[in-house]
Amino acid sequence: MAYPASRRPYACVLATLLSLTAASAAAQTTYRWIDPTTGRTMITDTPPPGGARQVSRAGPGQRAADSPELPYATRRAAQLFPVTLYSSANCPPCDEARALLSQRGIPFTEKIMRSEADMDELKALVGDTAVPILLIGRQTLKGFEAGSIGKALDLAGYPAAPTTTGERR
Repeated sequence: MAYPASRRPYACVLATLLSLTAASAAAQTTYRWIDPTTGRTMITDTPPPGGARQVSRAGPGQRAADSPELPYATRRAAQLFPVTLYSSANCPPCDEARALLSQRGIPFTEKIMRSEADMDELKALVGDTAVPILLIGRQTLKGFEAGSIGKALDLAGYPAAPTTTGERR
C-alpha cells in the first residue's frame, strides 16, 4: 500500500514505535500463577508471592503456551501436549534439553529440583529422580537424547522449527 507523500513520515514513525514496542515486550519475563486468596489465575511480569502456586513462567526466548504471538500449531500442541522439564542446577544434560526446547520455540514449564520435597514429588509422579525428565503430555522421557525428544515433539504436533504468527509452513 502506498501512502501519500504527506503521510509517509507518520507511517515511518508508527512502524518504528510498533517495532520498539514488540522488541521490549519480547524481552520481558511473564509469570502465570494462581492467587491463593481468590483462586484466580494471574498473569504478571513479577514473580508470584510466596503462597501462590506458579503455573508457568516464560522468560526471554520462551513464550507462555497461551501467548497470542505463537503460531496456531504450537498453541494447539501446547494445549493438547504441554511440555514440562524437570531439571536441577549445574546439570549439563538439563541445559541441553532446555536449549533444544528453546531452539524449537516450544513453550514449556521448567521445574527445578531444589529440595527433598521436590525430589519426592518427582519420584511419586514418574518413579525416578534422575534429571532431566521431560513430560510431553502423558509421555515421560528420562535423560537427554535429542533424537527421542525431537520425535516425541514431532508426534505431539509441535513445529520442527520456530515460526512467527505471520509465516506459513
